[in-house]
Amino acid sequence: MPACKEKIFVFGASGHARVVIDVLEKQGRFTVSCIFDDDKQFKGKRFCNYPVIGGRQELLLNKSTPTRGIVAIGCNKIRCAISQWLVEHGYELISAVHPSAQIGRDVEIGSGSVIMANAAVNSSTTIGRYVIINTGATVDHDCVIGEGGHIAPGSVICGTVAIGEESFLGAGSVVINNTVVGKKVLIGAGTTIYRDIPDKSKIVGTR
Repeated sequence: MPACKEKIFVFGASGHARVVIDVLEKQGRFTVSCIFDDDKQFKGKRFCNYPVIGGRQELLLNKSTPTRGIVAIGCNKIRCAISQWLVEHGYELISAVHPSAQIGRDVEIGSGSVIMANAAVNSSTTIGRYVIINTGATVDHDCVIGEGGHIAPGSVICGTVAIGEESFLGAGSVVINNTVVGKKVLIGAGTTIYRDIPDKSKIVGTR
């Protein structure tokens, strides 16, 4: 008999959530029980054919809600805030890895993180909590991706790179090896980073 899949919830009802749900379905370890989103327009509707119960207050009131889930929101600030709220209220966050993703040896993946289709994370890399490694992105050996980071589709992070908390790397960006990118940095699509970047910087082009 097939193993019984664990029931979980998903917090978020957006385009990014569609992709996360697809990862969960293809991963085959979990069954999505229900969806939550603070946007009241979704309450009582169905999203990806799953019922949307409501927002955070409905989650607390719904005694049948699983105790484990994942936040599927693309915005780093909001994703981190809701993830931390859930943890503070006793919920546990899972990680999700698409079966086509390539994960090297000794890779650590924090709770609440998702690794999308065709991404690659190489040996001895640490992925913090609530991180998105998006479609086709590559993270090479001995990197550290800080809590709440988002590595957008097609980005390339070379070896021994550190990315600070809640930083966003736009689609197709490249970070050269032995580089440190600070906290809450915004790097535009197609940007190449070859030197250290201080906290809260906004970078477009080659720096």
